[in-house]
Amino acid sequence: MPAHDAALKMPHRPLGNGGPSVSEIGFGGWGIGKSMWGRTDDRESLESLRVALDAGVDYFDTAYAYGRGHSERLIARAFKDAGRRATVSTKVSPQNMEWPGHPRARLANVFSPEWVRLCAERSLRNLGGDGLDLLQLHVWRDEWLRDPLWPELAATMDALTAEGKVRRWGVSINSDDPESALELVKTGKIAAVQALFNLFDQRAADRLLPLCRERGIGVIARCPFDEGGLTGTLTRETRFEPEDFRSHYFGGERLAETCARADKLTVAAVGTKAETLAVAALKFCLSFDAVATVIPGMRRATHVRSNVRAADGRYFDVRELAELARHRWVRDFYL
Repeated sequence: MPAHDAALKMPHRPLGNGGPSVSEIGFGGWGIGKSMWGRTDDRESLESLRVALDAGVDYFDTAYAYGRGHSERLIARAFKDAGRRATVSTKVSPQNMEWPGHPRARLANVFSPEWVRLCAERSLRNLGGDGLDLLQLHVWRDEWLRDPLWPELAATMDALTAEGKVRRWGVSINSDDPESALELVKTGKIAAVQALFNLFDQRAADRLLPLCRERGIGVIARCPFDEGGLTGTLTRETRFEPEDFRSHYFGGERLAETCARADKLTVAAVGTKAETLAVAALKFCLSFDAVATVIPGMRRATHVRSNVRAADGRYFDVRELAELARHRWVRDFYL
């Protein structure tokens, strides 16, 4: 199928009021950054990016922290090879390199104005183009709105926008607390939020998604597969390379419990609308109209081809979502 035909078939949603129209399935760029996911092959990553572009994926999410800019540079190379660009978001790492953001941290140590400018300009060099489509702060705490440095940081964000270096601003919300940016959303200072949201951890649907819908803020749903726990491919015998962070994430008894819960979800979620748990996991996120795009990691072309098929408009209704809500499982395996 020619690329332009595929792009027409991929459903799109606006990334917030006045934002660009983006593909319902986006490309999560953490796994191609050569950091924390074990061994990766750049040739394989570039093939995945090419297949995604040809399949109509036109939203790519990355961060400088994903391999110290490696993911950013790979995406830029894929655009160059394809002869076309797409919407890209990247992120400003916290200066103290602490995830999640701590409420007692000072902005001077997390997002000083000088640091945010440096990171914005560095990512712009990595990604090329004439400006960053969306730049997200890679953690957030609403307590920082009361930090004495916030007005200066806000002014720096405005200045980078006025200079054409950043078109829109957003935040990537702490994984352990989807309500840690509600006050920021209400300020109107940001255009988009990225939040952990999946069949296990459904907390974002309680307050964050309704507020973003009300305020016209785009929502980017990350970790739809719970780092692999919702793909339907893990077993109790699965083992990860030591350099793969999932060796910790699914360490001890965590893997067995995840598989047991995933088995129950498979019974509840797989059916006429979703032939696999992985497809159901993506469709769950897209069943909420506040969500603009969902960004599974897609390190292989086979992942891309499987994931894009989930964007078919046949999502879960209110009754089905109520049934799936019975499988909520809130925990923080990143710690």
